[in-house]
Order: sequence, then C-alpha cells, then structure tokens
Amino acid sequence: MSTAPALSSPTRDTIAGARSIVVKIGSAAITDLDEGLDTARLDKLAEALEERMRAGTDVIVVSSGAIGAGIAPLGLRKRPADLATKQAAASVGQLALAHAWGTSFARFDRVVGQVLLTAHDISRRSHHANAQRTLDRLRALGAVAVVNENDAVATDEIRFGDNDRLAALVAHLAGAEALVLLSDIDGLYDGDPRKASSENPARFIPEVAGAGDLDGVIAGAGGTLGTGGMASKLTAARLAADGGVPVLLAAADDAGVALRDASVGTVFAPRAERMSARRFWLRHAADAHGRLVLDDGAVAAVRRRRSLLAAGVVEMSGAFSAGDVIELVDQRGELCARGVAGYDSDEVSRMLGLSSSDLPADLRGPIVHADDLALR
Repeated sequence: MSTAPALSSPTRDTIAGARSIVVKIGSAAITDLDEGLDTARLDKLAEALEERMRAGTDVIVVSSGAIGAGIAPLGLRKRPADLATKQAAASVGQLALAHAWGTSFARFDRVVGQVLLTAHDISRRSHHANAQRTLDRLRALGAVAVVNENDAVATDEIRFGDNDRLAALVAHLAGAEALVLLSDIDGLYDGDPRKASSENPARFIPEVAGAGDLDGVIAGAGGTLGTGGMASKLTAARLAADGGVPVLLAAADDAGVALRDASVGTVFAPRAERMSARRFWLRHAADAHGRLVLDDGAVAAVRRRRSLLAAGVVEMSGAFSAGDVIELVDQRGELCARGVAGYDSDEVSRMLGLSSSDLPADLRGPIVHADDLALR
C-alpha cells in the first residue's frame, strides 16, 4: 500500500465524484503463477468496489486473469506462448474467474454478469451497440458487469491486445465518467521503478495534462502473467482521455483509497469536450476496410472537417462497401482521418480524380461526408 502523501487536483475530484466508472483489474492483482486465482486479493478488491457502489456509483469491472487463472489447474509452469494453449487456459480460467467474482460479490447480495468481448464486437457498429445495451441493462438491473476479452475464441487477428485498451473502449462505450486502471504499479514513472537506483532514479508523475508531461517517459511491456504493462496502460489512458474520460492509474493494493477519493496514483486529464460515441468508435474502435490517398488540397479540406470529394482522391486500395470505415492518408502515407465510405470500392474506383460535373448523377455525392469524419 502506498505511503505517499495524498494528492489532489481537479481531475482527481472529477474521478472521485464520478457517478459511473469502469475499473480495470490487472492479472497480477488477482492471480499467482503457482496457485492460480488469489481469492483473498480478489475479495479485497470486491470490497473496495462495493464501497464505491454503496456510495452511489455505477461500476463496471474489466477483469484480466482468465489465462492466469487457468495456468495452475492445467498444470502449466508458465504463461503459454502459443495461441491454442492460451485459449485452452482461458476456457478453464474464465469459468474460475467468473465464479470467483460471483462468489465474492454474493457476500453483498450482488449478482454478477459476465460479458466476454472480442475486438470484432467493438469494431462492428451493430455489435458495438449490442454490447452497450447489455452493459446498460445489467447496470439498470443492479448487477455488476464483469468484462473480459474472450480469450478462449479470440485469434491474434481479432484481439484487443490487452485488457487496458478494452477497458478504455468500454469506458467510452458505456458512457462512464471515469476509468480506473489498477495493477501492480502505483502510478506512472519516467522509468521502471523496479529497476531504479540512486544513480538512475525513477521520477513519479502525478498528473498528465498533455503530451508534454510524457517527455522522457520510458514505458515497458507486461510481466509473466499478463499481456499489458506500463506501455499498454499509458496507451489506454491516453485513448480514454482523448475521448473525454479522466483516468486514474494506481496500485491494486491502494484500491480502497483510489476508489474513495482518487488521492493516489497518476491521473490523466481528459480533453475539454467529450467525443461523441460515434466519433470515438470511428476514430479508435472500428476496423478499416480500405484506404484512400488524397492530394494536398483534399488533405487540407479534410483537416478543416470538409467532405471528401472524388476530385481529391488520387489512389485507392482495399475492397469495401458503402458504410464501411476507410482510412484517409496523404501522399506520404500518413493517416489524416478515418471516415465512413459513401460508396463501395467498385464505385469509388470509377470516381477517382473526377470533378462532380464529370460524374453521373448517382455518383456526385461526397465519398466521405463531413459528418462521418474522425480526424487523427
């Protein structure tokens, strides 16, 4: 548990007063390589979560640990590296993890609902809406939603990559007012505090208000039980903050304080205005099915949030349908926006570089309308 003095700031006050939050629990906080699930630590986390819920906050839990929970029962000596064994461990661990959360919250007469998601569920707009409705309904019924990536079926191609990113996406999907990332590290440092020395100390960063606060920060990969790490937490925190959700990164051992008044760990201040759910999905969650290369004039227009017309497109790649998300890049290949295609790729291929007056009447609309753009 942290012995540092209590921290305060407007962002911490916002997180402490949030009426709905997403709390992500890291694998290292609730699993052990030799014993599997550590139910004592999980129970303490459930108690901290219950305290926050009794204070009037809606809480969604994003829980890592399915693979870690399946390692010991299957007699494995370390976290598997191959996909098939990971999926086997997850299929065992998901059952144990859901049962443990259910048993722990039953002490408070709370019902737990397990929600397993893949990246496909978030990237497709219809699936995204279904997941949102499920989470909203669980909360309305007074149940605790425990979300995890569906590792038992997810392939490398349809994975979130880590539950930190999943938690950031769920926070925006569910309209949460704050995101809390709990792990085995008590906040953000400019280096690995576990490798710090008097010659090379690690500086603690209490608040990130902008990109400049991250100058010189070196973030590492995950440990033996999880796929995350400081790099993934930093990416997830910035993703959520970019969408307008304030973030607290703290140690799981400090969960009680973190969830009570947010006076520990590192906070990430959100952008001034919350991004709409549709624009956030378009910018961060949706799969892109094609790519258009734009000339300089079209790039400038798109960056002013103007509709993309055929005359500004010089090249196309990929096969897509009207309504699919596509990437818009400049002639150096740098991404400038993502957007929803107004036509399918066969139609766009006939439109490239032509002015509206040179196109048939049914192809004179914008390839991407201004309302369907998300800038990068």
